[in-house]
Amino acid sequence: MTLVSRRTLLLTGGSGLILAGCGQAAAKGAYLAPKAGEAFAASPFRQLSDKDWKGRLTDAAYQVLRHEGTERPFTSPLDKEKRQGVFVCAGCKLPLFDAKTKFDSGTGWPSFYQSLPGTVATTTDRTLGMTRVEYHCARCLGHQGHIFEDGPPPTGLRYCNNGVALDFIPAKA
Repeated sequence: MTLVSRRTLLLTGGSGLILAGCGQAAAKGAYLAPKAGEAFAASPFRQLSDKDWKGRLTDAAYQVLRHEGTERPFTSPLDKEKRQGVFVCAGCKLPLFDAKTKFDSGTGWPSFYQSLPGTVATTTDRTLGMTRVEYHCARCLGHQGHIFEDGPPPTGLRYCNNGVALDFIPAKA
């Protein structure tokens, strides 16, 4: 499946999202949120053209969010961000992760063990000769990263996020 066809599936499926998973955890329902994103089906962010997105985002964020690219590991300052606050989608500013769920995975990308409820939707990614769970912002459908089953308690999950796909808003002191 090509990157374009995965994006097309996301844009044309039912409520605007195809929610699918893979692996043992997905079979148990750990990744699937049947109604995730339905609240955002009419989002104006989903109506933006590719040209609009290119004008709104940096080149790196555009490649990741709109074309499922991956930034090089250990290049994002957000990987070392330790303040309290919230991590939001760089495309539409939807809060995706509370900083309390961030941990150092040693992978070189910002990692979280839990997303905020209803903020991400998943698809199956079969590129690179393997099957992975890819996740997107539920509001603008921007690619964020992949979910792995090697995270810490309490979920055992690792949301491995591209730093350029996020912005950080520190908590008010």
